[in-house]
Amino acid sequence: MVINLKTIAIFSAYYYPHLGGIERYIDNLMKKFVEKNINVILITSNYNNQKDYDIINNIKIYRLPVYNAFKNRYPIIKKNKKYREIMNEIEKISIDRIIVNTRFHLTSHIGAKLGKKNSIPVYLIEHGSNYVTLDNKFIDFFANRYEDFLTCKIKNKITGFYGVSEAAASWIKKFKIKAQGVWYNSIDAEQKLPKRVQHKGISFLYAGRLIKQKGVENILMAFTELEKKYKDITLYIAGDGPEFEYYKENYKRKNINFLGKLTYEELVKYYAKTDVFLYPPLWPEGLPTSILEAGLMRCSIIGTNQGGIKEIIKNNENGLIVTEDVKGVHDGMEKLIKEETLRKKLADQIYKDVCEKFSWEHTSNKIISDIGLR
Repeated sequence: MVINLKTIAIFSAYYYPHLGGIERYIDNLMKKFVEKNINVILITSNYNNQKDYDIINNIKIYRLPVYNAFKNRYPIIKKNKKYREIMNEIEKISIDRIIVNTRFHLTSHIGAKLGKKNSIPVYLIEHGSNYVTLDNKFIDFFANRYEDFLTCKIKNKITGFYGVSEAAASWIKKFKIKAQGVWYNSIDAEQKLPKRVQHKGISFLYAGRLIKQKGVENILMAFTELEKKYKDITLYIAGDGPEFEYYKENYKRKNINFLGKLTYEELVKYYAKTDVFLYPPLWPEGLPTSILEAGLMRCSIIGTNQGGIKEIIKNNENGLIVTEDVKGVHDGMEKLIKEETLRKKLADQIYKDVCEKFSWEHTSNKIISDIGLR
């Protein structure tokens, strides 16, 4: 039985309306903590000029001031009078545990410093499985050294390290950090979902950031070739990012639909009419939420052997693992266009696997136990 009235403070660089894997992770986790009678406070960045303090779904939210530069990519906390006022209010709260997200965001360092100062155990969740890349070797070199520096600064303030996947937990060995375990990225397997929509032909969907590392252009190039051979196929591209206008301008096709940024409620309606979900990143990631969402909606899935994807997808058992190039994506898509029986088998199996292993109920219980609140 969970001990009542304990308080967990969660530090995250971003929160809604900023939409990404980390934001979804902490949002679902916080909801489960509240269900289990744990008080939750969230400390994040005020990157889009919202209120300094808010209460949403019984979660107290504090937003720290940031500089305008890079605020939508990497929020730099402005330690001014407003910052000190907010932190003074947070320090008045009786906090039992602190959870911070990623080593290199400055919110994590603020949370770790608060924990050390007040003798509060701090747990860090690693969400990636490699250095972040900006597709520029020169800039990446210095960005990676900055990440090394920040990791060195924070690691002695952390009580326990956990990854959202085995790949994430293994990655931090590079920094001479031993992870205590895995807190899997998960999904609400009990949520009410729309019924699958019957439709003609085969529909494909990608959902995520529109950046080069995600392999979106490989999808677009592969689909353009397949469209010449198979007339009754459709591709949906959901998401926004720096490459959005480029892709939209260079891949104008009747059967390619750029949907832009969608809410989860909007996105799940597209999962309902998707036959094959595509997620072929070129770069290691943690454990993508969108793959879990698509699996729960009984979509067949094509992914690459990157990061935590291989912990969900077992090739030819519950999805297809392809190479990180146009040919690999093309061949995987064509295989599932041709083989209806395989497509259905993969969809049914990934649904079972997601429900059994990647539920928020299971993950939240493990976290509560691991941090000593049970």
